[in-house]
Amino acid sequence: MSDPTETNAEPVEPAAGGGAGERHVRVVLVDDHRMFRTGVQAEIGQTEQTGVEVVGEAADVDQAVTVITATRPEVVLLDVHLPGGGGVEVLRRCAALTADTEQPVRFLALSVSDAAEDVIGVIRGGARGYVTKTITGTDLVNSIFRVQEGDAVFSPRLAGFVLDAFASTDAPPVDEDLDRLTQREREVLRLIARGYAYKEIAKQLFISVKTVESHVSAVLRKLQLSNRHELTRWATARRLV
Repeated sequence: MSDPTETNAEPVEPAAGGGAGERHVRVVLVDDHRMFRTGVQAEIGQTEQTGVEVVGEAADVDQAVTVITATRPEVVLLDVHLPGGGGVEVLRRCAALTADTEQPVRFLALSVSDAAEDVIGVIRGGARGYVTKTITGTDLVNSIFRVQEGDAVFSPRLAGFVLDAFASTDAPPVDEDLDRLTQREREVLRLIARGYAYKEIAKQLFISVKTVESHVSAVLRKLQLSNRHELTRWATARRLV
């Protein structure tokens, strides 16, 4: 994940025709890196200039669900990879809030990843858009307001990719092998493929080492692989790392 102090974002200016007095949105930031949340808050959270009010932050799935439920923001900026099950799990547990027709909570994925499985996963889960962390502050603020208004928002390169993935009749958008895995097994798979030790994975996902071992065994069995080296090659070939 990029250091928020090294962002290429430009200072956020009020929208043409007015500032925060004419538009306002309440936002929750969900990302497991505190410094990144601090950077985003500093970039977009100047309410008088941007109209964006950051009403809560969270670093994992459980915190996210608690904060979102308590604050009922208009928009959630959601990282894809989170301890406790990932952004898809947050979307699943907040489905009722997303479906609320009177006061919907809308989700905009903000991630360093542009992997196919990540993008399609959160969009299927209910997110209204997906932008990468190279986005400028100005564009992020505009994306937040567009999502608040009900638009679908994607980084330029991802927009065509998402359309192709859902419209394609030549190949299914979901990997059938990957679809056999549970969300937690996918989280463990990614961390194993990135070279994490079992103890590190247990700490990252707030589970025991024995539970990690059980998930790894299940992944290897379902994918018909023999060891973590084969698993790493399998995940790399599918751009899951």
